[in-house]
Amino acid sequence: MESSEIRVALFSGNYNYVRDGANQALNRLADYLLRQGVKLRVYSPTVDEPAFEPTGDLVSVPSFPIPGRGEYHFAFRLSKKVREDLEKFDPDIVHISSPDIVATRAVSWAKENHIPAIASVHTRFETYLQYYHMEFLEPWMRAWLRRLYRKCDALLVPAPSTAHVLREQRMNDAITIWARGVDRDQFHPGRRDMQWRRDLGIGDDEMAIAFLGRIVMEKGLDVFSETIAALAKKGVPHRVLVIGDGPARDWFAEHLPDDTVFVGHQEGPDLARALASADIFLNPSITETFGNVTLEAMACALPVVAISATGTNSLVDPGTTGLVAPPGDIVGLADHLAVYQKDPAMREAHGVAGLAKARTMDWDSINDVVLQTYRQVIAANG
Repeated sequence: MESSEIRVALFSGNYNYVRDGANQALNRLADYLLRQGVKLRVYSPTVDEPAFEPTGDLVSVPSFPIPGRGEYHFAFRLSKKVREDLEKFDPDIVHISSPDIVATRAVSWAKENHIPAIASVHTRFETYLQYYHMEFLEPWMRAWLRRLYRKCDALLVPAPSTAHVLREQRMNDAITIWARGVDRDQFHPGRRDMQWRRDLGIGDDEMAIAFLGRIVMEKGLDVFSETIAALAKKGVPHRVLVIGDGPARDWFAEHLPDDTVFVGHQEGPDLARALASADIFLNPSITETFGNVTLEAMACALPVVAISATGTNSLVDPGTTGLVAPPGDIVGLADHLAVYQKDPAMREAHGVAGLAKARTMDWDSINDVVLQTYRQVIAANG
């Protein structure tokens, strides 16, 4: 099937109202598909003042703000109006990217109309529960996800490590790797700005450890802050640079050193400058299926210290591009940071190796995998 003949209905729980790695990947995919002549229609919750303009035609689905996390919306109903729009669009394939109620209804609609459906997995949602002390619900959530994903004709996941976990959990047998790229025009070592660091009070000889992301508990804020505390107990000199904002900012500030530098939400060249001006990227999260921020740090030639988890395990080559520790190993993370502080040559070598790997991640080649998956699934259901 020619690209110009393919009609894709893409369902997202957050296409553009809050900026994150998942929806930026979806918008990049949409841009690529549209450039290939694919007909695309996106269905997602919307707000009056989104974080950025959407790529492609966006149809609003009924949603409500999530209690306690009002910046996010939960899509809860495939309304008659949306269903009529979907029927009129007449897609060849349905692509869901967030396991919510609307996604389940969309997959059911596809099956009723003999249309294939695929799912892309962007976040390990079941891992969020531990940050809200609801670990007891993880088996239920995994079972719910399994029912949804096994109804799909294929899954798209960003890393082999994620595919391995999903196969072990019996989510689906047909799994394709849809990796992530990095904007190398934006993220590169040339963005490093020592004067910018000095203006923030970070000395040239101080090792700046970066946190990058939305400041929410599920990003591993407790692990990050405990690691920094363990590093301080070792007497290892360092500074912390926090790039991002979010509802847990006050909590984070209370649990980090007084001289921590918070630069808030950054975008575009300012974001790249902030990240490249650090010396090490510390990623404490276990919830990502890929870790866009890890790849962006590597593109800026920063070595990575991270928890061994899905996504990270496919990006970070321990002892070559960074250092990893098992989940919960705060001392191990602190030891890795201490090694980099004592050995700047190793720090630089690992950063250079990470940069070399990041240079292989081309967005168009990566997104073409999705288009080929569409073709294969449509043909198999023909």
